[in-house]
Amino acid sequence: MARATVPVHPLARTRREPIDFIEECFMPAAVFSLAFAAFAIGTTEFVIVGLLPDIATAFGITVPTAGLLVSFYALAITVGTPLVSAVTARLPRRALLLALMAIFTLCNLAAGLSGAFPALLAIRIVMAVAHGVFFGLGTTVAMSVVPTEKSGRAVAIMVSGLTVAMVTGVPGGTWLGDLMGWRLPFLVVAAMGSLATAGLWWLLPPLPSQRSSGTILSQLALFKSRALMPLYALAALGMGATFAVFTYLSPLLTHTTGLSNEGVTQGLMVFGLGSVVGTIGGGRLSDRYGPRLSMNVTLTGLAASVAALWASAHQPVLVMVNLFVWGAFAFAVPPIMQATVVLISRRVAPQAVGTAAGLNVAAFNLGISGGSFLGGLALVGENVLTTVYVGLALAVLGLVVVATYRWSARRSTPSARAASAELRHPAR
Repeated sequence: MARATVPVHPLARTRREPIDFIEECFMPAAVFSLAFAAFAIGTTEFVIVGLLPDIATAFGITVPTAGLLVSFYALAITVGTPLVSAVTARLPRRALLLALMAIFTLCNLAAGLSGAFPALLAIRIVMAVAHGVFFGLGTTVAMSVVPTEKSGRAVAIMVSGLTVAMVTGVPGGTWLGDLMGWRLPFLVVAAMGSLATAGLWWLLPPLPSQRSSGTILSQLALFKSRALMPLYALAALGMGATFAVFTYLSPLLTHTTGLSNEGVTQGLMVFGLGSVVGTIGGGRLSDRYGPRLSMNVTLTGLAASVAALWASAHQPVLVMVNLFVWGAFAFAVPPIMQATVVLISRRVAPQAVGTAAGLNVAAFNLGISGGSFLGGLALVGENVLTTVYVGLALAVLGLVVVATYRWSARRSTPSARAASAELRHPAR
């Protein structure tokens, strides 16, 4: 009698079979071209923080006013990404990716040449929307050019472009700004964007449009999805737990740890190195064990590493180790959640996969801005460690969402139950 075969689960491999090392590590060149584009995007998103004093001086405004370039960027991603993703859902994916990268490149060129602060702010808003839509669509494309069992790693490689930007692009851009003026980093990113656009044009294979994109209202109906909204909550809580503390890391390292400005830079780089490790590790963890177990591990590690700051922040060596571990757990969250959202949306909302992925990018940025805001409310004078309470609470709340998602989905719609079933069955 023939033995029945059990299909490999799409979200978690049932067992690790011997695989050739080269085959295991191979990724199409298109995935790396998307990662380079993400590197350019990450550089321009975060480098602005180090350029704010120079921009304020150049336009004769206060630093808090210049800070609108940061807050409006995150807000534009949060609000604009789902709307534009829904409107453009019917467009061919390859052409849309190239157009978005071209808009991003032109915006950086215009930012470097802008002569008034309102113009620079408007340019940053357009740039942010292009960023959000590109990232949401890009992750779906990265997953579509690899086998299902490598989808988490494909997303991790793309997301690593952002994390590498935190380690190299942002410090390098800030150094260029100090050396040659705040405009130069934007012009350099514009050149990078041109290279990224050319690479995508050369390396991306023909990509079919979505078979049925539905109406704009059907795209925005994702906001009511019981299968996807808890995942967006996890994305926001994971980022919020980190940025409630990370936003104020510089004063923490100077006032509490007693480090110099050079030591703060080193601490940021250590955190960035940990984030690169976490991004790649998160993708592999998700591929092997599935998203539910992966999120339990990463959120538990995130909560523990944030809480450990209470003890390590007073010791320079210990705090550096803590920063590396914290960065690893914090940035293992994005590839796990982005890959999971795409896979779940393929089942529960196949007409809106791109919009679903874009909403997840918006959720990450909502977590960044919301976590920073809540962390600021928790500050008490120079005792920055009070922000740890907020970070720990958000991470624990994320663990609650992971646990209750399985319980509540069993009592909801069939599509939500199917999505929850995928989360409940990691590899054995």
